[in-house]
Amino acid sequence: MCVKYSEMEQLLDNPIYNALISGNADFSNGDDQSKYFSIDIDPFAGLRENSRHDLNNLYRISPAESFFILFIPGEIEIPYEWRVIDRMKILQMVYDKPVPPAGTGQEFVVLQEEHIPQMLALTKMTNPGPFLSGTIRFGNYRGIFSGSRLVSMAGQRLQPKPYTEISAVCTHPDHLGKGYAGMLIAEQISRIIAGSGIPFLHVREENENATKLYHKLGFATRRGMIAYAIKKPVTKIS
Repeated sequence: MCVKYSEMEQLLDNPIYNALISGNADFSNGDDQSKYFSIDIDPFAGLRENSRHDLNNLYRISPAESFFILFIPGEIEIPYEWRVIDRMKILQMVYDKPVPPAGTGQEFVVLQEEHIPQMLALTKMTNPGPFLSGTIRFGNYRGIFSGSRLVSMAGQRLQPKPYTEISAVCTHPDHLGKGYAGMLIAEQISRIIAGSGIPFLHVREENENATKLYHKLGFATRRGMIAYAIKKPVTKIS
């Protein structure tokens, strides 16, 4: 099932750029043509037209050795100046229901700066996507602990208003099968809807287990996207 396409949803065809000119504008660097997050927060960059010209501009205005991830709604030609590190097929999913899933009564811990080392360790182990020391500044991260150990977490990231992306969903391998990810996502959905937002997320196309969970929670696949990971070499390739 796919979400009905609307003019408002066009924001999601270019979610990073539209986040950097709206809900995440405080973290934005660059110019009107090519924008990118502060280096300690996230490696994402957004292009106004997703064109070769925009990529050349990003190369010109970004610091040496910059590493970026782009979310593009289709194939693009990456200029030779950039080194392509990876190319991933992802699905973009939107929660299209007016009410959130029913709560479970599970208590969550509000994750703060003191938890950053454990958050970095958990995301490094599970690889839900890029997570840096400053990523917590996106806010609204919640976790589940086993004793003093963080074993599951989820938070928010891109905010191309009125949409808010649920991100960094991950669980320690020793605690899989307990429903923690679903509980945390349901809590994030409730939080976003309460703030008059629309939840959405991205998932690797091959991650069938996660995709099934998201469908079960009420998300619908909107479209496929391509995530390009690119790096600016120390010196320009000749």
